[in-house]
Parts: sequence; C-alpha cells; structure tokens
Amino acid sequence: MKSHVAWIPFVFALVMLVAMSPPAFAVVLSNPICLNNTANYSPGTGANIVVPPGFKVSVFASGLNFPVGIAFTGNKNNFQVYVLESGHGLPSRCNNEEDAIVGGQFSPTNPFTPDILVFNQNGVKIAGPLAKPTAPGVGLLPHGPSVGIAFEKGFQGGRLFVTDSNQAIRSPGAQNNSSRIVMVDPNSGAVTPFIVGLPTGDHPAEQMEFKDGWIYWSQGSTTNSGVVGRDNGGGLNQQDIPCQDITLSGNAFDSGGGVKTSGYSPFGTTHPAGFVIPAFTSATG
Repeated sequence: MKSHVAWIPFVFALVMLVAMSPPAFAVVLSNPICLNNTANYSPGTGANIVVPPGFKVSVFASGLNFPVGIAFTGNKNNFQVYVLESGHGLPSRCNNEEDAIVGGQFSPTNPFTPDILVFNQNGVKIAGPLAKPTAPGVGLLPHGPSVGIAFEKGFQGGRLFVTDSNQAIRSPGAQNNSSRIVMVDPNSGAVTPFIVGLPTGDHPAEQMEFKDGWIYWSQGSTTNSGVVGRDNGGGLNQQDIPCQDITLSGNAFDSGGGVKTSGYSPFGTTHPAGFVIPAFTSATG
C-alpha cells in the first residue's frame, strides 16, 4: 500500500522517519496530556538500517512530529522534500483534551493537528508548517490523521495531493465517510478538497499512487475484525466496505445486551448463511 519511489529517496525517507539525530543521552519523554504515557527517546544514528554496498545512512532531518508521508520534487542535485506530519490518530483517553492543553483546536502550534514541512536537499527546513488547520474550513482536517502525500507527476511535480481524515474526532459516528483527498498549494499551503466522502475507520492506510490519469487510494479496515462493535463509536461507526462480493457464513457476533451483528453489516444487523454483501456496499461512490 506504499507509493512507489526510487531507491535513494526511499533511503532518505527511512533516515528521516527512523534515524533522527540522537540527543547526547537517552531521555524519557511524556505525553503532555497523559504524563504517565512515556517513551524512551534514544533513536540512535540509523546504524541498524541495512543498505546495499555503496550506500550509507546519514541523518537528513530530525525533530519531526508524527511524520507519516514524504514527497520529492526536483532532481538529484536540487530537490525539495515535503514531509506530512499526521497529527494524532485514533481517539483515546490521552488525547481527548488536547485542545485545552495546547492552546485550542486551531492553534498554529498544536502538535496534535496535521501539517506539511518543506526541506531542501541539505535537510534545512525552508517552508512550513503548511496546510495547518487554523480556523474552521482552513487547512487540513483538525483531528487527523493525514496519511499520504504525493505529487501527481512524481519528481516533475504538478499538483500536490494529500489524504486527509477526521478519524480521531470523538463523537460517535461523526467520522463516517469523513476521509478525503485534497490538493495543497505547495507555496501558500491553501487546501482545496478534490474528492470527499471517502470511508474512514480504525485503521487508515490512505496512501496514493498515480497512473494513466487515475488516482489509486488505499483503504484500511474500518473495524478491527470486519464486524461493527460497541468499540466502534458505540456501534454507530461505519461497517467495512468490501471490494468484491462477500458471501456470509451465517455467523453473528455477540456485542452483549442482546445485540448481534454479521460481518460487513451495520451494528445490530444479522444475515443468514449464504447472504451476499455486494461489493462497495455503504460506499458513497
């Protein structure tokens, strides 16, 4: 589900996402909202990344905030790197108060909202954050996560596309079909919706690839096991959308309280063995 990129840029991507500059010593960092949510920060220098003979690993950029996507434009001697920072992902007890902690949902420094940083070929930040949500309807969706970023013509540039969702919003059912593909002006950061109403769920895998005038967009599962349970917004979140006809076995899964649900079906809906769920049921288009 990853976009295809040349080998050398892929090494850059790994270095940027994995091999950040190490601090002088390992430090323990904590979630500003849940202080007992800690992680040992000592990423090293990328020495454990194995590359073919003739290649080497070096730090490209460090200090990034949830980087999940990368896009290149230019050539090997003069290029720019667009890095998508995702904001947070699934809602949890440790991120439901992020707005109060970090200055508000539309704070330009809120680390829990997505944005784009731009680096030159030397790893120096030259622009950004771009597309940061700073007001309703401005920028990327505030709850995130944003996942994929790509230029339609690869290194030759063209329009810059980003996948975007409001998956982490906490209201049950509110994130259904909230994912979208947007265009981002690489200079101003202005966001223009391109395709909206795409399905959203527990496991976004919203990468993009371009070929012959088509956009290929990957969809992760909207539930944990193909069945809507009470853990999916109290049963109000959307069912998984099959990409081919699915014949059910007749099994229904018990959510307690007398509620049973078949796979690929709305919460509380059951079907007999042999029932067929047509491809793309519940998709918006």
